[in-house]
Amino acid sequence: MVLAAQQIIIGTRASPLALRQSDMVAAQICAAHGLDAAAVELRKISTKGDRALDGKLSELGGKGLFTQELEAGLLDGSLSLAVHSLKDLPTQDPDGLVLGAILPRADAVDMLVPRDGVVVTDLSDLPEGAHIGTASLRRQAQLWRARPDLKVSVLRGNVGTRLAKLAENNMHATLLAAAGLARLDMTPTGALRLDTATMLPAAGQGALAVQCRANDDAILALLAPLHCTDTAACVTAERAFLNALDGSCRTPIAAFAEIKDDTLYMHGRLLAEDGSDMVEIQVSAALGSADEAAMMGRQAGEALRRQAPHLVAG
Repeated sequence: MVLAAQQIIIGTRASPLALRQSDMVAAQICAAHGLDAAAVELRKISTKGDRALDGKLSELGGKGLFTQELEAGLLDGSLSLAVHSLKDLPTQDPDGLVLGAILPRADAVDMLVPRDGVVVTDLSDLPEGAHIGTASLRRQAQLWRARPDLKVSVLRGNVGTRLAKLAENNMHATLLAAAGLARLDMTPTGALRLDTATMLPAAGQGALAVQCRANDDAILALLAPLHCTDTAACVTAERAFLNALDGSCRTPIAAFAEIKDDTLYMHGRLLAEDGSDMVEIQVSAALGSADEAAMMGRQAGEALRRQAPHLVAG
């Protein structure tokens, strides 16, 4: 193996979830190529999104808040590769960088996680005017679409921090990705799995992406065994849908694609911030190339843009 004699430097955010996800990638690289664990080093990188914990992501700069410093490390050669939650990545790679692998997707849905003492078996179980914490416009809009009476406040930080702040901020519940909770083995007993009819996920949610330099053939070869073509087709359609509409975190957009019987199905939504207006689309196509998946997603996004231009930011 070309890289067996030199260390592979994986750039990662320092949160427990990011470190867990990077450990997963490191272990898969070593297993695929018979490398010793010492061949891979995790390098913690602080991003703007990790440092700025107040305010909505849309007000702080949107997508890229959790990725720019990692991408800079790839471009200057100090990192071999970087592990990202795909939903955090902008829909366009910077010049010189590519996604070398997209790993098999975990459960893509959102979970409603109540504080201790609050019991919910359905969203309707929340009391009138219940206080929910989230920094996601997508989650906020869909919550208000289902329950306009809810009070929603900004709640940011890593998974443990958000769970701890529920009682401190007198919130009834928060929303977290099922995949992150599962990877950390932190899914609370009383957490409610929200169906996609109520809470459609973010584009790319549940998937991990490994980014690297476009001209680094050795790293691209290293990552090839980790790549899942089915997951890549799904998230390619979702991200093309997102890109056609806005994709900057300034607009509540949701998308989820899945493969059934060699057919790619996608459900997309575009909402007003307060949930008072929503348009959605469901499309399908025979499973084909990545370009065909992107075309399906892009055309679906363009259709919603024409249908509801007033909902698209900018």
